[in-house]
Amino acid sequence: MLKKFWMTGLRPAVLILFLLTTARLSFGQRTNEDSLYVRQHYTKIERHIPMRDGVKLFTSIYIPKDASENKKYPIILGRTPYSVAPYGEDKYKTSLGPSMHFARDGYIIVYQDVRGKYMSEGEFEAVRPFNPHKKSPQDIDESSDTYDTIEWLLKNIPGNNGKVGSWGISAPGFYTTMTAIDAHPALKIASPQAPVNDWFMGDDRHHNGAFFLMGTFAFLSSYGAPRTEPSPKGAPAFSAYGTPDSYEFYMKLGPVKNVNERYFKGENKIWNNMMEHETYDDFWKARTPVPHLKNIRPAVLTVGGWFDQEDLYGPLKTFQGIENNRPASPNYLVMGPWIHGGWARGTGEHLGNIRFGSKTSAYYQSDIELPVFNHYLKDSPDPQLPKAFIFETGANEWRKYDQWPPKNSVEKRLYLHPGGKLSFSPTPAQNRPGFDQYTSDPAKPVPFTSEIRIIRGADFMYEDQRFAATRPDVLVYESDVLEEDVVISGNVMANLFVSTTGTDADFIVKLIDVYPGDAPNDSPTNPTMKMGGFQLLIRGEVMRAKFRKSFSNPVAMTPGKIENVKFDMQDAAHRFKKGHKIMVQVQSTWFPLVDRNPQKFVNIYKATEADFQKADHRVYTSGTSASYIGVRVME
Repeated sequence: MLKKFWMTGLRPAVLILFLLTTARLSFGQRTNEDSLYVRQHYTKIERHIPMRDGVKLFTSIYIPKDASENKKYPIILGRTPYSVAPYGEDKYKTSLGPSMHFARDGYIIVYQDVRGKYMSEGEFEAVRPFNPHKKSPQDIDESSDTYDTIEWLLKNIPGNNGKVGSWGISAPGFYTTMTAIDAHPALKIASPQAPVNDWFMGDDRHHNGAFFLMGTFAFLSSYGAPRTEPSPKGAPAFSAYGTPDSYEFYMKLGPVKNVNERYFKGENKIWNNMMEHETYDDFWKARTPVPHLKNIRPAVLTVGGWFDQEDLYGPLKTFQGIENNRPASPNYLVMGPWIHGGWARGTGEHLGNIRFGSKTSAYYQSDIELPVFNHYLKDSPDPQLPKAFIFETGANEWRKYDQWPPKNSVEKRLYLHPGGKLSFSPTPAQNRPGFDQYTSDPAKPVPFTSEIRIIRGADFMYEDQRFAATRPDVLVYESDVLEEDVVISGNVMANLFVSTTGTDADFIVKLIDVYPGDAPNDSPTNPTMKMGGFQLLIRGEVMRAKFRKSFSNPVAMTPGKIENVKFDMQDAAHRFKKGHKIMVQVQSTWFPLVDRNPQKFVNIYKATEADFQKADHRVYTSGTSASYIGVRVME
């Protein structure tokens, strides 16, 4: 199981979730058959591949036993900071490639520890910037390391057909994106899957400048730990929580600065970088690949999940970044009903209480992923993929579009009305702006989940939101019962008009599908679950108000002044069915998923307990100050 966990490129912080959700699939007959097939049909070799600056990267290579001058196979390459384990040429992974379809179809499958991780030499740098001005062998980046790796493989691995594909999930997805920049001529297709794209704007560590505390602390406790020399073992993740309740642990932790004082002691380089770069400065700007997604030569298949708790931003922005530069090669987007990496494991039939009506992951693996790789690497027939292959939740159907967002989607506004109403019609102008008000207290933040858990998990992405709707510090706006289906496909944008008694604040907006009271109790995981009135989270996002005008140059809010806070909530494809209702919730804490805002204009990473204060927030609902959620509605 752990071998398969490392193969998928997922993170130690989600190991518990991974074990719980896939145990029944990862053991038993199928896994035994896969493991036996790998040993019977593949020879494993391990090599230290030299880069242009002399650093050697540890690489595990699985070669079909019948590969020869007369029977050649393409290479598929995965580069990872999460270990290529197991180590030793007599120790095999239990499954190979993006799925076992690849191993059974015949590929040379290569895994590489990236520079500075596990058994590779060199210094690790998280989301290492691309260097467009390389002048000497010492000027390296992840693109050059990939180029050198592919060059070595083509020259030294017998039985290859001269064609290479790359793939990876999460951080390995970032490395896959980098393979497509200044790509080796032999690289014919790259598939960044849930790729990390921007650690400040929307992936993993921050969203719209707000710090994702819980996942970052747990993840970086291992990922950012210092390493003295190459080793097959990584640093253990922090485990001394002393409680199963993350809410309790992080409240007792206090301000974020206490992490270094109590636990990391200044030795965690990546954490230190977070704390030293509170704004979107040159440090962060250099670490997104988007400005460099030009002249992309390989075909690109970008994959993401609508319920991805870590990297929903990455696939959407990676695809669009390539698309904006009008690539000569095909550029595809696949978005399915999955959590982080869910398309690579399990069947994809459901998440929690929500059914999707088919085996979406199995379909993706057999009918989308393998055929497109075979086309570019084995000259198989073109599978004729659309530009965007999108799963529409609610309807539970795959849609094919020749662009994303679809041409026949139009921008509409869901207006927040006084008294908790929500509609596509604005509130008429009044003599004085109407508003709703709530008090946000950092000492009693709104939890991000109703569950007691110490590891973040993914359940909150599709969790019933009724637990939050009853809080006095959560505003709730609900539409009338829908008389016809409403289908959204494309970007969701929050456009709030707010004021506060403080000088900073966070605003969290959640777009929700409310089930009718007589919805059938058809939960696939909990037969006693009452689905009537279920509040399914479709999209939720946070904005740190100090960044409302600029992510690089934060500005304090003026107490009592009406301010416009507008932010990207990422894309969605969902059908709100006739008989359902649409809901929007607005709040100012989402703890401990997001760190607490002191509601005072300070550097939050240096804030003390004395900086945290209660604040009254108003959300305005009429006239020129009418708050709304922008959606793209299919017509």
